[in-house]
Amino acid sequence: MMDQIYIGVDVAKAWLDIYHPARGAKRIENTPLSVRSFARKAAREGVWVIFEASGGYDRVLRDGLEAAQASFSRVNPRQARDFARAMGVIGKTDRVDARMLATFGQRLQPPQTPPGSPTRQALLAQITRRRQLVEMRKQEVTRLQQTTDCDSRSDIKSLIQLLERRIEKVETRIAEIIRSSPELAETDRQLKSVPGVGMIVAATLMAELPEIGSTDRRKIAALAGLAPIARDSGQRNGRRVIGGGRATVRTVLYLAALHASRHSATFRAFRQKLQDAGKPVKAALTATARKLLSVLNSMVADGSYFREVQPI
Repeated sequence: MMDQIYIGVDVAKAWLDIYHPARGAKRIENTPLSVRSFARKAAREGVWVIFEASGGYDRVLRDGLEAAQASFSRVNPRQARDFARAMGVIGKTDRVDARMLATFGQRLQPPQTPPGSPTRQALLAQITRRRQLVEMRKQEVTRLQQTTDCDSRSDIKSLIQLLERRIEKVETRIAEIIRSSPELAETDRQLKSVPGVGMIVAATLMAELPEIGSTDRRKIAALAGLAPIARDSGQRNGRRVIGGGRATVRTVLYLAALHASRHSATFRAFRQKLQDAGKPVKAALTATARKLLSVLNSMVADGSYFREVQPI
């Protein structure tokens, strides 16, 4: 049996740099037509494609690979970069990155990335669009506060109103997508049974953290960027910090934890205990967000709903 061949693909907005261990490097356009041709060839040859999650620019590649039923792994950029440093690679170019991703695949053999369901992809698209619109509204509100010219203020106000209508329309579409799927609808009800978890938090978790309910609490915390990272050396015990993971998920969990610690006896007691023990407010809130995610993960795994735990 032949050894599995891994090829690395560095994704940019306009092109893909591809490295094949036997054929070297080449560049193709990051367009559906070029990617489909590449994906079909990869599927025929049985190679395994390794690429980084790249903020949406990898969407065409992922769709093409899924359509061609080619094997691929979509890896965390931080993990890939740490691997490159461990290999002594300091320089960073598109071709170097593609070659290093191929080596990453050969050495670590990451698991196959599961195909995303069309419903979850649609939900993710709407969650992403809502976040963009909310950011645009935030920018316009800031400009309104900084502007005294009457005509400019009138124009900004009208744009804010337009953005609010667009946000409402997207939120309606998000609710429709969730209702259309019995699986998502049930998970939505489970998540929202926790005080502080509303429609947007639940939808964001389902869209951007599809692993929820299918892995353990440590792995799910790491995926969300809420796992504490040790910084110890010798007799020095460094302060634990968090980092990496999915920033958008971490942000909504912070907000949900803040609300949960105000409206749920369970999370209020948990956060208060930490602060009474001398934990800074931010550290206590981070721990509460991690606790909240652990509870949500267990609920989805068990198919259960939230129940308050009375503090002893």
